[in-house]
Amino acid sequence: MRDTMLRPTAKSVTPLSDFQFDNGEVKIFDVKPYIKGNWYSELLDPAYFQSVFVNGYSVEWANGQDLCPDELYYDSVLCEK
Repeated sequence: MRDTMLRPTAKSVTPLSDFQFDNGEVKIFDVKPYIKGNWYSELLDPAYFQSVFVNGYSVEWANGQDLCPDELYYDSVLCEK
């Protein structure tokens, strides 16, 4: 397989409080700005938000809500552990 460009991919995800999650690279992504309209409003349910999983490239929820892998990576902020 030929790789013409490197693309960030999620390997694991840990949901945090306040609608954020640790992307495994010691970075945090804030989902709050995305929770608008009917499609993403399901994420306001803490139990549903906690059900986030890695789909091979990015993160996703059971009903199909997902985030672009590039946006997930570049809009995450580094944190100290």
